[in-house]
Amino acid sequence: MSDDIPQFTTAEYPGSSGDHCAFCRQPITAYYYRVNGSMACASCAERLRREVPQDSHSAFVRGLVFGIGAAIVGLICYAGFTILTGFYIGYVSLAVGWLIGKAIMVGSKGQGGRRYQVSAVVLTYAAVSLAAIPIAIHYQLKAGNDRSAYEAKQLPSPNHDADQPGQGAPDSGNFGAALAHLLLIGLASPFLELQDPAHGIIGLVILLVGIQIAWKITRASRVIDVQGPYDNSASASTVR
Repeated sequence: MSDDIPQFTTAEYPGSSGDHCAFCRQPITAYYYRVNGSMACASCAERLRREVPQDSHSAFVRGLVFGIGAAIVGLICYAGFTILTGFYIGYVSLAVGWLIGKAIMVGSKGQGGRRYQVSAVVLTYAAVSLAAIPIAIHYQLKAGNDRSAYEAKQLPSPNHDADQPGQGAPDSGNFGAALAHLLLIGLASPFLELQDPAHGIIGLVILLVGIQIAWKITRASRVIDVQGPYDNSASASTVR
């Protein structure tokens, strides 16, 4: 019965009997911190504060450079797969979006945010849409070679084409305009494919999913809220 009698003169010390750091499980001594609401010792709080990636101009530039490299690789893989297999599979854009998002995060060392997301979206769309250019060039060259082979069989002289006027080298002055026109067509290719509604809509939806993947990967890093220090050794008297 004596154990149940209230001890009016006994001081209670909060945290002195069993409080542990939520991260290293070491006992909390005189002072503690709150990291996202969890109790932490001083060393863990400082370590977590240092591990939070800090956004900077150099981090963004590194992420952008890595993202551009991944976009080039994704473009080559997308176009190469289509050219080699002869199958135009829009699901490759999902892998392109994932690759670009991961590359940006590696380059920025884990730092994400809105400008990283916008960059990932632009690079994913550019890589997938511009892949249509080498694909179209391949099929045009293939069709041209087939047509030339057929015409060669019909010509009486193998040098007939060489004798035609106006067959000289292309005007280099128009190269820039032609390239710009080609880039515009490439960027518009996902919407130009809507001329075939079924194929175009499916391809556009898959592209949007790939863009969404890149957007999610490059979102802002988890926020580490470190508060403290708090005194864990102050006594508290219970008065009833």
